[in-house]
Amino acid sequence: MSLTSQEVRSQFIKFFEERGHKFVPSSQVVPNDDPTLLFTNAGMNQFKPIFLGNEKRDYLRAVNSQKCIRVSGKHNDLEEVGHDTYHHTFFEMLGNWSFGDYYKKEAIEWAWELLTGIWGLPKSRLYATVFRDDTEAAELWKKSTDIDPSHIQRFDEKDNFWEMGDTGPCGPCSEIHIDLTDHGNGGKLVNTGSPEVIELWNLVFIQFNRNSDRSLIELPSKHVDTGAGFERITRVLQNKRSNYDIDIFRDIITGIERYTNKSYEDEYIKASFRVIADHIRMLTFSITDGAIPGNDGRGYVLRRILRRAALYGRKLSMHEPFIYKLVPDVVKSMGDAFPEIRIRQSFVEKVIKTEEENFNSTLDRGIEVFEDVARRLEKSGLKHLQGEDVFKLYDTYGFPVDLTRVIASERGFTVDENKFAEEMATQKQRSREEGKKVFISKDVKWQMVSPEKKSVFLGYEMLECDAQLIKFTRDGNHIQFVFDQTPFYAESGGQVGDKGFVKFKESTVEIWDTQRVGDDIVHFADDSSGIELEKQHTGHLIVYPQHREPTIRNHSATHILHAALRQILGEHVHQAGSVVEPNRLRFDFTHFEKISDEQLHQIERVVQQKIFENIPLRHHRNIPISDAKKMGALSFFGDKYGETVNVVQFGDFSKEFCGGTHVGSTGLIGFFRITSESSIASGVRRIEAVTGDLAEKTFELEHQINGELMKLLNCKSEEILDKVELLTNKKKELEKQLIQLNLRLVGSKLDEILANARKVNGIRVVSSEIELPDGVELKEVADSLRQKLVSGVGLLASVRNENVMFVCVVTDDLLKKFNAGVIVKEIAKVAGGSGGGRPHLATAGAKDPSRVNDALKTLISMIQ
Repeated sequence: MSLTSQEVRSQFIKFFEERGHKFVPSSQVVPNDDPTLLFTNAGMNQFKPIFLGNEKRDYLRAVNSQKCIRVSGKHNDLEEVGHDTYHHTFFEMLGNWSFGDYYKKEAIEWAWELLTGIWGLPKSRLYATVFRDDTEAAELWKKSTDIDPSHIQRFDEKDNFWEMGDTGPCGPCSEIHIDLTDHGNGGKLVNTGSPEVIELWNLVFIQFNRNSDRSLIELPSKHVDTGAGFERITRVLQNKRSNYDIDIFRDIITGIERYTNKSYEDEYIKASFRVIADHIRMLTFSITDGAIPGNDGRGYVLRRILRRAALYGRKLSMHEPFIYKLVPDVVKSMGDAFPEIRIRQSFVEKVIKTEEENFNSTLDRGIEVFEDVARRLEKSGLKHLQGEDVFKLYDTYGFPVDLTRVIASERGFTVDENKFAEEMATQKQRSREEGKKVFISKDVKWQMVSPEKKSVFLGYEMLECDAQLIKFTRDGNHIQFVFDQTPFYAESGGQVGDKGFVKFKESTVEIWDTQRVGDDIVHFADDSSGIELEKQHTGHLIVYPQHREPTIRNHSATHILHAALRQILGEHVHQAGSVVEPNRLRFDFTHFEKISDEQLHQIERVVQQKIFENIPLRHHRNIPISDAKKMGALSFFGDKYGETVNVVQFGDFSKEFCGGTHVGSTGLIGFFRITSESSIASGVRRIEAVTGDLAEKTFELEHQINGELMKLLNCKSEEILDKVELLTNKKKELEKQLIQLNLRLVGSKLDEILANARKVNGIRVVSSEIELPDGVELKEVADSLRQKLVSGVGLLASVRNENVMFVCVVTDDLLKKFNAGVIVKEIAKVAGGSGGGRPHLATAGAKDPSRVNDALKTLISMIQ
């Protein structure tokens, strides 16, 4: 039977709808409600709360075609992609589910009925595998289907016990494999990784939850989770030798042929076609669903994938951005089934094009560096790429290690990934140390004053309280305190630690920072009071309001700014870091291009409007994480959350996971002013801003400057820009005229120098120091000297700000006898310098102005 891919998808869904299943649309490939996942990697991800017993739906059976991405962690298929016929980074998973309803019998019967009864796959070529201890499933295959009993095979955990990740729902599974060998006797190849016998469908019987300690707990209800590879099944039904030959890839492959003028039928470059075709699908869907190329987490995976595609583009002689041009082909192929990619097409093209342009500038240079290293190794007879070289390619030229591995393996090299990992760890440690203000050690020797207990934070409600001193330590000139309770906020989530003081019975100690170490809230102070802490059992803790109040204004402003950025720029924007201090806020976020002035004005206006609306704060504290997700609160990939979380909410405009301190309503933020916008990394932008009094002072200063400019330029406010532009253009024109006058003046000086030329062995030779006016460079003068010299050798020296520059020229008729690069290099040595260049014109620098005349005299002896 030959079906189109659209027909395969729709027939699967219809088959299970007829058996009481509800069609549930695919969830996004970027699971923003599950910070434990990089990408949606299986159809069951969106049903995880049901399997865990945390949620109930109005249906017990479901069916869909889920968008999936597998590129890292347990399900890493990246190495095989493009080099075999059936692995992908992006793929569709056809699936049917039972939530405490039917179980193994129905799952096995229906899978067999669809594959053999509806789609007509040959039973003699199908194999079923079961977990070694799952006798129930093995017997059901024998009794409920007419499969050849000899085609039922048992395997261990590696192949037939399915787990979503290191933790979570899991259980034994039964896989259906198809024999694609020519002889039809490939039973021994099941689960060997052979491309001739491949898995089509996995029936997972979920009955356990895997805990972090690797223990298994029986789930409240037993479930069925099945996943069938859409591309693989379509390939079999269309009788193709490769997934990439099915109709859903046809438009993309044709697009690559169109832009590269290469043929997919050329076996030498077929892998490059497949890699690019696969990767553009992954990029299109992930960017559509909110991911953006960056340096961490999901963003870094996207960047690796795009750069891998660009590298394979080089193998097709593509040196200019072209991958973004393939997005319309993906939309043409898959836009009917997933209309969201059609809606976001223009945005996706723009993101990919920007990333391609940024990487193209370093890709060729990185390849050159790799080739230099490869040639050096080959000359030495070595075949192992050092970790230091791998790190240089990563750190300087943006080559992910797996990209280096690809080009290294093609040359027969192995890669020292352990040393690379060490270099990476060293760099990260260096960055952490450079950015850390306070040294905190978990191994300090504490002196106990009261029984140990967990520090309790009271700072949401109060700025001062009485507290019991639990322990302290002295380290040189510093003291660290831990109390049973405190109003001091410990640095976290970008918000700096509180400052203030502690009143003990005998003296007062100023607190200059607060940090969290484990369960302890540690207060840092200078040890200058000479206080006997062993006798101090209680103290009165007071936070400086002049430090906390502007800090919480800035913290709340970052939340409003984040929401405004997502509203103006798009929902791909996610926080990538922040600093919240009393005198400023700094917010880093994912975005692929520079923000225009108009967009910045819009963002600023939205933030200010929300401040004027005086939206009250709702701080949801210690609520179940499932409730927070239902609220739609933003969580951030990579952050670790417990079973309960805090959510900061300002109306319907902003909801985020956050444990920091905030204003009671947005009106208390006061004014908001963006002071700068910049790029800090590819795909990551930074905004700095001020609020409250500082923002007001910024407005006042700008108003004052505006008034002064109006007076100086004798114009109205709206005319300032035109006036400044007019003056700037006039200045540029006058500078050009001045340079021309100076060049004429220098020309006269050259005539004087040439008039004093000497004949040495029949060759005209000139050497002289020359004073250059501003705007005139020695190289420009050298070109003029060479023309006027007609035939000869010339040397000029110039001294500016104690720096010496030499230039040597040789006319064309003497190039066989003299080389300007050799001459100027030797002459510069006399004045403590070096240089070189082309045979007809070369320059050098030196450090000793007092030796210029000696250096100039050297030319005559050299010519002689």
